[in-house]
Amino acid sequence: MEKAVTDKFDFKKSYPELYAPKSGDFALVEVPALQYLAYDGHGDPNTSKEYQGALECLYPTAYAVKFASKKDLGRDFTVGPLEGLWRAADMDAFIRGDKDSWDWTMLVAQPPWITPGLVSDTVAAVARKKKPPGLDRVRLVTLEEGTSAQILYIGAYDAEGPVLERLHHQWMPAHALTFNGDHHEIYLSDPRRTAVHKLRTVLRQPVRPLGPSA
Repeated sequence: MEKAVTDKFDFKKSYPELYAPKSGDFALVEVPALQYLAYDGHGDPNTSKEYQGALECLYPTAYAVKFASKKDLGRDFTVGPLEGLWRAADMDAFIRGDKDSWDWTMLVAQPPWITPGLVSDTVAAVARKKKPPGLDRVRLVTLEEGTSAQILYIGAYDAEGPVLERLHHQWMPAHALTFNGDHHEIYLSDPRRTAVHKLRTVLRQPVRPLGPSA
């Protein structure tokens, strides 16, 4: 039985400092525990079939979860933007643009009431209609990033290197901070409809204070 729908939840309105930050220099933010649909992979996102497969699994699942929540729970929400966690054995791989060495987890944020059971049921429903390869790799995860340095970056994805170099080798040392998690990006623009030089991306790095020995 379909339930009456309450006000629509929107991540940009609920977490403006995280999903609608103002442009400027790096700033520290406190990121609460948030949950996401997640899909792990490896390699250059521009050429990796695995990366394309991640998007072909995440988006149908994200919209199916939204529709199930609205129909069965009476709670609607705006599907959040694509996000990504990026990691490498050498963090300077991001500065160099050594994309073949990157590991990644692509994400779509989920409201707090979405449960693993609802996601599992939704994945099964998507599979019955059209089963993209790798659909069984979609899972619900919770991230607790805490204190993080972030900036709203405007420009081409491939030109992020100098910004990250400044963060890693200037801004973080100047503030006695070090890495405390994966590099996190939130893609606020649709690259299919936005000029490359106007792409808006949140660049985020969880951090912690340097120890006394540093």
